This record gives sequence, C-alpha cells and structure tokens, in this order.
Amino acid sequence: MAIEGIGEAVTGGMLARAVEPTAGEARKGEGETCLNCGSPLVGAYCYNCGQPEHIHRTIGAFFHDLLHGVLHLEGKTWRTLPLLAWKPGELTRRYIAGERARFVSPMAMFLFSVFLMFATFSLLGGPFPASSHTKDRAEEISDYRRTLRDQERDLRALVIKRDVAVKAGESTSEIDGSIRELRGEIADEKKLFRRAMGRIDSAEKREKQFTKPFEKAPLPGDREPGVEGVQTGIGWIDSTVNKASENPKLLLYKLQSNAYKFSWALIPISVPFVWMMFLHRRRYWKYRGFDHTVFVTYSIAFMSLGLVVLTLVRPLGLGKDFVELAMFIVPPLHMYRQLRGAYSLSRWSAGWRTFMLIIFAFIAGSLFFSLLLTGGLLG
Repeated sequence: MAIEGIGEAVTGGMLARAVEPTAGEARKGEGETCLNCGSPLVGAYCYNCGQPEHIHRTIGAFFHDLLHGVLHLEGKTWRTLPLLAWKPGELTRRYIAGERARFVSPMAMFLFSVFLMFATFSLLGGPFPASSHTKDRAEEISDYRRTLRDQERDLRALVIKRDVAVKAGESTSEIDGSIRELRGEIADEKKLFRRAMGRIDSAEKREKQFTKPFEKAPLPGDREPGVEGVQTGIGWIDSTVNKASENPKLLLYKLQSNAYKFSWALIPISVPFVWMMFLHRRRYWKYRGFDHTVFVTYSIAFMSLGLVVLTLVRPLGLGKDFVELAMFIVPPLHMYRQLRGAYSLSRWSAGWRTFMLIIFAFIAGSLFFSLLLTGGLLG
C-alpha cells in the first residue's frame, strides 16, 4: 500500500510535468546545432523540434530530472502556492489575463494535487483519525484511573495533614476548604468520565445501526426462499446490482480506483454551476468558459492540497474537532476570496455567490459520486 501511494505521487508529478513541460525557466546560452534534428540553435531550445540544447548522460542528472518533474522545484511553484492559498482570486485573475509562464497552470496543479492527495490517503489514511471505540474506551478509562489515583492520593495527604493539625490544636479551616475543593474536583471528574463513556457508547451504537445491514454480504445461496435479489424489471440493472451485493468489497475497491482516475470529471461537472452564477447581469458576460474553468480547477486543487495538509498534521494529535473546524471554515473563506478577487465582486456579491457555490459544490460532488457508483457497478 505504501509503495502504491508513493507511486501515485510520482505519477501525479510526472503527469503534471507532462501537461506543463516548460516551467518558465531562464534560457541558457546558445549552442550550435540541435542534436535531434540538426537545426541551428538560437536559444536554450530548438525552435524546430523543441529539444533542449543541454543533453545530460549522468545518473545524477537523471534523478535530478525525476525529482524536478515530481516536485516542480522551480521558482514559479513557490510563486503559485502562496497565491493559491492566500490570494486565489488574484492568482486566477492574473493567469486569465495572460501571466501563464509565471505560474503553474491550473491543470498541472490539479493533476499533482489530486494524485498527491490519493497517495497521502494510501500512505496515512484520510484527514480524520481512525476511530476505534474499544481503543477510545480503553484510553478514557486509563486517563480516568490515573487522574483519580492522583486526586485520591492528594486527598489522603490532606486528611492526614488535617489530623495532625487537629492533634496540634491548630486551625483546619484552610485544609477543610482544600479538601472540599478536591472532593468537588473528584466528583466533576467522575461526571466527565460518565459523559465520555456515554458518548463512546452512543457513537458505537449509531455505527452498529448503520453498518448492521452490511455486516454480512449476501451470497448466491443465502437468499431467502422466493427472493431473487433486486427486481426492477430491467434485466441488466438487476444483474449488475445483485452482482455488486454479492461482493461489496470489490465495489468499494472500484469506487476508490475510479475516484482518482476520473477526478478530472469534477471540472466539467462544476463549471456550469459557476457559469450560472453570472448569467443574470450583462456586465458579467465578459467572463468566458475558459475563465470559469481556471477558477474551478484552481479551487479544486486547493481543496485537494488542503486535505493533504490536514492528513499530514493528523499525527500531531490535533484531533477530529480541529479537522472538522478547518473543513468548516477554510473552504468557504477560500471560495469567497477567490470569487471576490477573480471576478472583482463586492462583498455582498461575493458573499451570496459563496453561499450558492457551497450548495453547488455538494450537488457537483453528488453527481460525481453517482458517476463513480455507476462506473463501479458497470465496470
């Protein structure tokens, strides 16, 4: 699985480089003739066939090209990524206006980010930490016992200290206050523990209710008498669905495999929704399909890279709440900033379009999932 993930990342980088073979690097000195076609050289590349003037034959140079192709280690990558994160609208507007050699193209960024996302998921899993109710329960019990043990030790020490003070005829009011406070903390700790156990039990119960129908996949000989599986009256649909129900793991594998193979389909699915948001005013008709496609492609690339970042920081123990908060705040904020900057919108215009774009994103995602499901069933 780890090797597959690394391979996917390398493949994504090389595909991105294939889509955008030139990266705006500075030209080198002029040579004599092209080693490929024999044409006179007037720059760093042959004007006839496009082959570079400099041809290497060393192992070090080979791995340098591999690393360069995978990671896009050139200046415009570091010009593109900060703008994609903080000023996506400016990046979109400037690329549409003609600054193509200065920035990584939307498609190259999209290809690399999507393949990097799936490679990261293959290596580390998704951004959400894998939840094991048994493990969570054991950790809660361990933490509770450790905390309770420390509190009871402190309480015994205070009781002994109070007994000594009583025998010495000293005032115990301060010690009594500390004892009351500590006993209150112990009671609060017990309440928190019971609540935590209740949350884990509830989550486990909900998960069982959801997964119970799928715990045992029906086999051909397991159907109830008189039941022949799904019956829609359309033979090929019945056959396809029944075949998938016999092997749901294969269907899941097909969905995962098709997800990154057809991830590009998100772009044509999403562009019409963005285009519809600018139909009601004539002054927005100047924006063409290309402009909306650049907007969508950069946006999807950022979301993919965001999931990669959340997955990479997961080992830091930030928790599920942090991931959920980031996924709730960052995408709408990024959409707002990109809409306002790319289309020169007012705050109000960018705001309501952001709201609509979020709804459209869910619709586009549903259509994309339906496409994957159909491909998985028919594949």
